[in-house]
Amino acid sequence: MNASESEFTALIKAHKSTIYTVCYMFSKEQEEVADLFQEVMINLWKGFSSFQGRSQLRTWIYQVSLNTCITFERKKKRRAALPLSMNINLFDDSDNDTRQVALLHARIHRLQPFDRAIVLLWLENLSYEEIGAIVGITAKHVSVRLYRIREQLKAMSNPSHL
Repeated sequence: MNASESEFTALIKAHKSTIYTVCYMFSKEQEEVADLFQEVMINLWKGFSSFQGRSQLRTWIYQVSLNTCITFERKKKRRAALPLSMNINLFDDSDNDTRQVALLHARIHRLQPFDRAIVLLWLENLSYEEIGAIVGITAKHVSVRLYRIREQLKAMSNPSHL
């Protein structure tokens, strides 16, 4: 293993949970999350040698992860898929907290990919400045988008809007 491979391996180990969190925000199906994670790692590897340090490493990882997932989401919507139905959900949990998390995830998943990315970064406790740097908008615009996103999520909780 050469120096850049070992550096890359250390990078992935250090930021694995961040990458996984981004992937999970774009899909709740384990197989698809694994595919997304692999795609992100490929894209990180492709860009690793050209990363010039103009932004923080964490910011770059978020950018690559989000762009990969958003691109995947767009491609997925373009192709028609036949739903595969199973009568049992092995990941279903019936406690109230799990249902609340699942409901929130479902509502966030209904947002547009760009808004979903902003919510994810906000949930990761990034500052508006960091979020803006990652998605390419100003911190003020992040604030405005988050306000609008919260309003959308509130409207989704109203049964008349479902």
